[in-house]
Amino acid sequence: MLSELYIKNLAIIEEAAIPFSDNFNVFTGETGAGKSILINGINAVLGQRITKDIVRAGCDKAVITALFTELSDNVCARLDELGIAHEDRQLTLTREVSSDGGSIARVNSRASTVSVLREIGECLVNIHGQHDNQILMDPEKHLSILDSYGDLEAQAEDYRSSFRQLQEVSRKLKKLTLERREQQEREQLLREKITEIGSLDISENEDEAIEAEYKIAQSSEEICSSLNEAYSFIKGIDDSDVPGAIELISNACDDISSFSDTVSSMKSLSERLENVRVELDDIASEISSEIDKIDIDAERYAYLSERLNDLNRIKKKYGPELSDVLDCYNKASEEISRFESSSDEIEEVIKTREQLLSCVSDKAKQLSAARAEAAERFSAQVEEELSFLDMPNVKIKASMEKGKLTAAGMDSVEFLISTNAGEGMKPMSKIASGGELSRIMLALKNVIAEKDNIHTLILDEIDTGVSGRAAQKIGIKLKSVSAHQQVLCVTHLSQMAVMADNHLLIEKQTRDGRTYTSVHKLDFEERKREIARIMVGENITDTALKNAEELLLNGDKI
Repeated sequence: MLSELYIKNLAIIEEAAIPFSDNFNVFTGETGAGKSILINGINAVLGQRITKDIVRAGCDKAVITALFTELSDNVCARLDELGIAHEDRQLTLTREVSSDGGSIARVNSRASTVSVLREIGECLVNIHGQHDNQILMDPEKHLSILDSYGDLEAQAEDYRSSFRQLQEVSRKLKKLTLERREQQEREQLLREKITEIGSLDISENEDEAIEAEYKIAQSSEEICSSLNEAYSFIKGIDDSDVPGAIELISNACDDISSFSDTVSSMKSLSERLENVRVELDDIASEISSEIDKIDIDAERYAYLSERLNDLNRIKKKYGPELSDVLDCYNKASEEISRFESSSDEIEEVIKTREQLLSCVSDKAKQLSAARAEAAERFSAQVEEELSFLDMPNVKIKASMEKGKLTAAGMDSVEFLISTNAGEGMKPMSKIASGGELSRIMLALKNVIAEKDNIHTLILDEIDTGVSGRAAQKIGIKLKSVSAHQQVLCVTHLSQMAVMADNHLLIEKQTRDGRTYTSVHKLDFEERKREIARIMVGENITDTALKNAEELLLNGDKI
């Protein structure tokens, strides 16, 4: 709870240390005394947006410090998450605002950030002003109110957890499906590549062998002609009287060998000529063999030409070397095999998504049924509270409609109201007045007070638009709420002020041409005088004092 608020140089408040009780606290004072300044100060220390205008004129900075004690378990848990100490379940928040617009935040006297103040503040204090009645106008807020009333937050969070898993799996499936579509396009390209390369049945270094044979084939006619001529020179021309080299050498060998017995040197020459003849005969045989090999027919030549064109084309597309083409083929085959495993993953994800969708749908139905049951109890209890607050003819209904699954479930909730007997139910925004909204909000606060995790409730002029008996009943209800939550209330009505456990007077004075506002706790006699002032104004009579005393002693009795 908020135990103490220290303010220095905040607007017309020079310095004030304000103690609070743990139940019902009220602020009263004349119009313009500075009640709204206190709310601004609390907002500042809770990390809300402020301007440099709140710094007292002539001062360098304003300082607001709030001491919170008896911190709840959920607040302590959040502080642990933020790494903030809370010795003896106490916490000090400070906001310094300089006249040039700068701002410094402190937690337990250590430098922090305004965003941390705001995050902590949301766990500590719920500030409700006239404009906060707009929560009743906003159907998007109604579902959370109903869940809070029905103790359904844990069930709703369990549903949200499953829904988030479903969303995550759905996003994964969408991603995988998109990737699979891209893979299929890629796979098509790869298969075309594999088919194109594979259809050629390429062997390693085939291009070199084909190109060499092709070059020979290109010149085969000229080569064969030259070889045939060389063969003719060695062997002689058939059907011709022109002898070949072998015949001429044989003749020369015969001529020389005939004298080998006479001239000894002739024998050596004859043997040498015989060796030449044998060598030429062997050469002629090899030339004949080469002629047979080089004699390529037109069909083979056409094949070589086409094959070389195919190999050059595929190298230009996937090369530059034939080894690169074969490597491209192997890599494409490996990549396609990996795509097949991705299809299996998609099937698994689809199966998981179907299971989660079934689970989420079941949880949504269970949550919806629990909300429907809570809605009936909620309407009855709020109507009971409103009847006490002099709105006996008001009927309120938490209208539920089912739709598609969302993070909040399958339900949309809107509070409908009928303010007069016999009238139909309509959206609250189209019927309720300011005074009615204040009482409806108070009824809601009272209904969910025991379930609210935020232990301090601040109400800024919730009594706007009400008076008399209704005001007295609002005071009684706030007293009832304060049994479960610390309540701080700014009011102009005596019927509410008399219900307080702690009455604080905000008083404005002028000294030496400057305006000063002070805040102090009233004792019983001082409360009598303040209550009387609220009832009759500045001209306080003995009768007014007596009536004030009676209200203080018997204010909670209708």
